[in-house]
Amino acid sequence: MISNALLNPLFGDEKMQQIFSDAAFMEQMVLVERTLAAGQGQLGVIPDAAAAAIVAALDTFVPDLPQLQAGVERAGVPVPELVRQLRQHVGGEAASFVHWGATTQDVMDTAVILQIRHALNELEPALQETITNLARLADAQCHTLMVGRTHSQQALPITFGYKVAGWMAPLLRHQQRLQELKPRLLQLQFGGAVGTLAALGERGTAVQQALAAALNLNVPTITWHTQRDNLAECAGWLSLLSGSLAKMAQDIILLAQSEVGELRETADPKRGGSSTMPQKSNPIISEGIIAIARANASLLATLHQAQIQEHERGTHGWQMEWLTLPTMFVYTAAALRKAHFLSQNLVVNEDKMRQNVAASNGLMLAEPISLALSQPLGRAAAQALVKEACQEAFAQQRHLVDVVREKTDVSLDWEKIGSEANYLGSVQAMIDRVVASAVSGE
Repeated sequence: MISNALLNPLFGDEKMQQIFSDAAFMEQMVLVERTLAAGQGQLGVIPDAAAAAIVAALDTFVPDLPQLQAGVERAGVPVPELVRQLRQHVGGEAASFVHWGATTQDVMDTAVILQIRHALNELEPALQETITNLARLADAQCHTLMVGRTHSQQALPITFGYKVAGWMAPLLRHQQRLQELKPRLLQLQFGGAVGTLAALGERGTAVQQALAAALNLNVPTITWHTQRDNLAECAGWLSLLSGSLAKMAQDIILLAQSEVGELRETADPKRGGSSTMPQKSNPIISEGIIAIARANASLLATLHQAQIQEHERGTHGWQMEWLTLPTMFVYTAAALRKAHFLSQNLVVNEDKMRQNVAASNGLMLAEPISLALSQPLGRAAAQALVKEACQEAFAQQRHLVDVVREKTDVSLDWEKIGSEANYLGSVQAMIDRVVASAVSGE
């Protein structure tokens, strides 16, 4: 609700802000009123002449924003003043047929759904492009050996392609979730005062179906004035998406640390500079994604609270949605734009990844060595020997294989066991499956 021009480049998104602007909201509400009148005229609910006059007049309607603001102050919602202005603009006998059989929430909710559809149409291509870029990166880096870390400690070898595939897999699931969500979400709201369409008599459902068809929205099974689960689910999707992007961003920050040096956000020296330390390249893009994801996660709680509404029309939960859902869309669009940039510009230091593997002195081979020794020595004895060898290798800065070989005369293929590249399990198969899913769109 507060515009911050200074921070907008970090957390804002111009296109999404336009979609959820006052002007766009007014445009969508007027569209609903115009489409309603046209459909009712065709069905004979209102006179044809009145419908034609309304449709023609509303094509040239320009709202009086100061008066609308004053109306919101009086009524708590913009529709009563908007309808007054619409009727004044239409004039004559047709004016009384504006907003026929509808209620304030019908117009506002349907306008919001139209905004959401527009917003999703902006997010989907950006998400697909990000996935495509990550698929290329995963495929290109499928053999780049690096340290796999658990609890922030060196654990077992992986490839960078495997890590990228891990970033990408949730995004593919979010695409699937969105396709499942949209039929539930993109539904018309049109029920009249308490949702029963009583003002339209027996023609209520016919008007509802005609309006939904004209707006290309689904017809709900029942009016959803105080059933807000679909909007909460939409907010959940936005939070899930930004959270998955933030997981990628968090990994990038950790891998870009000076002591690790395996990644950089971009080769552009102008990004991420410090005011006093010229040697620094701060991961500002990833930082922004994480800040957005954490903010979205907090805002999501508000949308869940907004589900608690009274009877057939609520008192305050609806307003909570106004405060949060557009902001979540703006934040998510900003995070996705940043992630898309990273997917195109990430600088991979393959040499540093290999150096960090080598610097572990074979300690990441403790598991395969223990498994190899288990058959001749027994599981417990093998684990005890390798554990002791790990402590010595670490303390003496020696390679683990050399220490183990001093402690046993068991004959093994030590050259094979001593290479981290030979202990990658099903990494390649998993990368191939994720990349194939991205390519096929499944």
